[in-house]
Amino acid sequence: MTMDAKTAQQALRTAWDEMIGSLQQAREAIDNPDLMPPPTSDRNLAEGYRYLMGYMHSAVERAFHSDPQRPQFRNALSAINRGTIDNADGIYFFTPIDGRASYRIHGEMGDSQHWRGGESAAGVRKAPHYLIFEATAGGLAGDSGELSELRPGMKAQTGRLDSSCIAVNADGSFDILLAPEKPADYVGNFISTLKIVDRPHPTKPELGPERYANYVSGRQLFNDWEYEEAIHFEITPLAVVAAPPAYSAESAAAQLRELGQLVRNQVHFWNAFWAIPMGTYGERPGSIPGVAFKRNAFNNINVASGATGGGMSTNLYAGGVFELEEGEALIIENRIQLPPNYIGFQLSNLWGESIDYANRISSLNGHQMTADADGVIRLVVAHSDPGVPNWLDTSGHHEGFLAPRWAYSEMPKPEQWPSLTVQKVAFDKVREYLPESTPVVSQAQRQQQVTLRQRHVQRRFRAF
Repeated sequence: MTMDAKTAQQALRTAWDEMIGSLQQAREAIDNPDLMPPPTSDRNLAEGYRYLMGYMHSAVERAFHSDPQRPQFRNALSAINRGTIDNADGIYFFTPIDGRASYRIHGEMGDSQHWRGGESAAGVRKAPHYLIFEATAGGLAGDSGELSELRPGMKAQTGRLDSSCIAVNADGSFDILLAPEKPADYVGNFISTLKIVDRPHPTKPELGPERYANYVSGRQLFNDWEYEEAIHFEITPLAVVAAPPAYSAESAAAQLRELGQLVRNQVHFWNAFWAIPMGTYGERPGSIPGVAFKRNAFNNINVASGATGGGMSTNLYAGGVFELEEGEALIIENRIQLPPNYIGFQLSNLWGESIDYANRISSLNGHQMTADADGVIRLVVAHSDPGVPNWLDTSGHHEGFLAPRWAYSEMPKPEQWPSLTVQKVAFDKVREYLPESTPVVSQAQRQQQVTLRQRHVQRRFRAF
């Protein structure tokens, strides 16, 4: 619809004011106790404003630069906009699509022998340790602003493909077809964008059983931060798509409103999510038995689902909250029966922002961890460096989330899942609880680890 200049001016001013109103509602979630933010402190408040601005950064891209007819992959989370206890080893990517249409994803990369169980070439640039694409019908977690989006049937995964199954060409490239149905004569990589479900939609019973994907998302997970590099892939519609219509005041007004709503809904949703189903500040009505977080302990290991706020569908997750004073440390023992495709352990603040993983060792993965002679991975969470392998730096936070992950392309039986134990000890007694063979990590060695991390994060999220 074309408006005259005066009408357009008023429409845009009104939309702007509504956007500002939504942003103000988002801001309220930083310090209004009714909206269940983390405990008020200088640092939590400061990080809360940064957290909110991260959602604004994301919402500008999503509201103004998302087009399912002409999709392009963007970062869903990054070093700039962290949240949802993001994985410090990952690039989170997504793009909206029209699941009734067909698309081709094309990627090019370095050595990928490790995807097929082989040994990676040493000292050369290579593909990320793990890659997954997932097509989903429904909104991104948190977009509704309401915990009711966690109800079964609100979302449906229509298809997925991970690096264990991606066929790669001799030159290191790969192509993936996304379509509602796989053509009869097609033999390459394929992800379905259609799923037929057997129960009505919880809030839209008028919908039929067809669920068409409206976005594709995924992860690139890095193990060897020195040599693994991001894949820059593209997505192209198979049908010819005309240029978009000329920009209009009507479009801009709708996008301004959407930006504000996205920020408001995301911040409100995740505050409520951590406080109610996950019981971060103590279990309450609505906390999920066995899934609610414990203090200096872990909940039951579980698979990703709508009830857990989404997540990578090949992951096993566990979580807890560390609570440490000065002079205290946690020793976490991770026993693994069946080796996963990927293992990681991350710390985050109570907003769900991963603790700075470029300049601090706040996360470790299977390549970075050291297993002891008995096969047990022993991690030490502490405010100061204890001079041992597998230290996780709280950055001075006395409370924060503990987030272990294990990815399995084929999910093992529950009796084969990993196990965790936790013990709080005096910081100056840490070595007494570790094997005698535990080596000493010098400050110079620690700085080398940090320098490698800084370089990798720069490369991972480079803008050009």
